[in-house]
Amino acid sequence: MNPQILGVVVMFVATLLLAVPLGKYIAKVYSGGRTWTDVIFNPIEKLFYKVSRIDPVREMNWKQSLVALLTLNLIWFLWAMFCLLNQSWLPMNPDHNPNMTPDLAFNTAVSFLVNCNLQDYSGETGLSYFSQVFGLMFLQFASAGTGMAAAAVVFNALKDRTTDKLGNFYDFFLKSCTRILLPICILIATIHLFEGTPMTFKGIDNVMSVQGDTMHVSRGPVAAFVAIKHLGTNGGGFFGANSAHPFENPNYLSNIVQMVAQILIPFAMVFAFGFYCNKRRLAWVFWGVMTVGFLILVIPAIQAEVHGNPYIAKMGISQPGGNMEGKEVRFGATASAFWSIATTVISTGSVNGMHDSFMPVSGMNMLLGMMINSFYGGVGVGFLNFFIYVILAVFIGGLMVGRTPEFLGKKIEAKEMKIAMIIALFHPFLILAFTAIASYFTAHDTNMGWWFADAAGKHNASGWLNNPSYDGFSEMLYQYTSCSANNGSGFEGLADNNPFWNITAGIVLLFSRFLPIIGPVAIAGLLASKKFIPAGSGTLKTDTGTFGLLVFAVKVIIAALAFFPALALGPIAEWMKMH
Repeated sequence: MNPQILGVVVMFVATLLLAVPLGKYIAKVYSGGRTWTDVIFNPIEKLFYKVSRIDPVREMNWKQSLVALLTLNLIWFLWAMFCLLNQSWLPMNPDHNPNMTPDLAFNTAVSFLVNCNLQDYSGETGLSYFSQVFGLMFLQFASAGTGMAAAAVVFNALKDRTTDKLGNFYDFFLKSCTRILLPICILIATIHLFEGTPMTFKGIDNVMSVQGDTMHVSRGPVAAFVAIKHLGTNGGGFFGANSAHPFENPNYLSNIVQMVAQILIPFAMVFAFGFYCNKRRLAWVFWGVMTVGFLILVIPAIQAEVHGNPYIAKMGISQPGGNMEGKEVRFGATASAFWSIATTVISTGSVNGMHDSFMPVSGMNMLLGMMINSFYGGVGVGFLNFFIYVILAVFIGGLMVGRTPEFLGKKIEAKEMKIAMIIALFHPFLILAFTAIASYFTAHDTNMGWWFADAAGKHNASGWLNNPSYDGFSEMLYQYTSCSANNGSGFEGLADNNPFWNITAGIVLLFSRFLPIIGPVAIAGLLASKKFIPAGSGTLKTDTGTFGLLVFAVKVIIAALAFFPALALGPIAEWMKMH
């Protein structure tokens, strides 16, 4: 077997072997079972509850859980805005980086709040260490914990019972951060320290190169930042080059660690559902559907990158390493292609290569991963997005067999279906509507003064795009798709640091984060309060391969109908032109 392919297989299998026991551990944490972390974290959590005056044993209904979630996120947003708008005079700024502009601060604060981590700035020159650690790294923990806590509320609602009490959101959130994210992050950060990733609060260092030139090398508390960046499926880079930067991702071993880290909890949350609700067979069906979708996207991407660029081949130039444009020789085309699909399917958004330089097939599959947005997905919210498709599939399946649709002993009625359809359709609406607006301004080269002004002072929409024609359209489509999927990666040919992109992307980020959390939690809460009906001979079985195929078909049909015209204008047209 090709060593690069073997490396990809090892990464995937290792993640699965770690995810099953981790899922069991997560289920224990959320159900209040005894774990090895009790001795360490019980006193810490009690201190938090004492100071905040929160009663962790007081159970909440789904509405109270959402109020708590939204209130906390509002407070965190205001804190992040304060840090970014005042970092020039706040401590821990040895390189004297300036304050962010209000539109960029808004975009950055919202982006890290919603687990997207879209970066319209370059990390080493755009942020102080105070903003990196107490602003953004804090939000990387908080946003991941929020998604996991929301998923725990849904787990609680899907148990075989009738209730309106779905646990305590604050307790789920705190335990997600302390007992799950923090211990694994410490391990990942330690590995990166030994591999050479910096962990210091000193500023820029002056280094003499072998040619005798003086280089100014940025550094900082990178190891800790990289750990939660991937484990929490955040993706925001400490440096502008993200995981293509040698300080963030020094070698192939660190690349494996980061790859496993970003897939680990999305895998584990599916198995945690199975252990928590005693539906292990159903959890494997869910994981199987996600994995089939993932493989359908990743295999063509690897093939496209390994075979190289046809334009270069026509010039008679050999490409033994495949399409290496925009990729790191430390990782190669295969590992970079695997990363590009994994990071978009999982909604991490980190990059170890330039996505704009990938082949059209790879770019299309990255877009599809974000458009479907539930092949694994982000920590917690990936399961919530998948849950919406499950509800739609159960309803369609019920109609096909002529019976009232039921899921886990609860009837799915008009109210649940309306919520599910709104959530399923709002995702493509956000992407396509805002891409259409941006395309209009670009085509007409509109001049709207400060609204379009970039750092260079250009005021025309035509200056946005690095590439013309199909790839230029893909740059805009990718940006809003990345925002709506809470992903954060970009084609990066797009000049997006101006008020138009910062504000419109921020609006998409807010809606696309909280509605897909509110919807599934509301559906789960409504189902939990209904009478539990034991499965009978007429019940549609959901823990079978047939039902898994139905869920997969629903995903593909919705994505194909909603997004095919846009993909035909971008990567599909580019591929046809290339061949």
